[in-house]
Amino acid sequence: MSYAVSAALQTAVYGALNASSALNALIGNAVYDAEPAGKLPASYVSLGGERARDRSDKSGAGAVHEFDIAVVTEAEGFLTAKQIAAAVSDALVGADLNLSRGRLVFLNFARARAARAEKGRIRRIDLTFRARVQDDQ
Repeated sequence: MSYAVSAALQTAVYGALNASSALNALIGNAVYDAEPAGKLPASYVSLGGERARDRSDKSGAGAVHEFDIAVVTEAEGFLTAKQIAAAVSDALVGADLNLSRGRLVFLNFARARAARAEKGRIRRIDLTFRARVQDDQ
């Protein structure tokens, strides 16, 4: 197994989200790897946890990464949250991301969970994506 491509994958995902004009139209530049201190915007996207499993084969080291992206909004109902989640999904699913190390074999949507948080004041959708990477080094 190689976890060596993880940082390159995260950097490329973050870049793809920031480069998405559809996502930018909904939340501006409110895409975070770590939530900033102070008041957060009414709607934002945050990179979350990750799980990786070995998928090395005779061609070399590789892994499948499942990573989470949270959509958080104070907007009433789930419509805004779902629109933001759709823009996140559109920016990533099937994307041909250039990695600084290794290469992306595929990037797919795995699952989502929508819920109310903070006594119903916040809507949150946790999206999980699955990426297969190959380390060519």
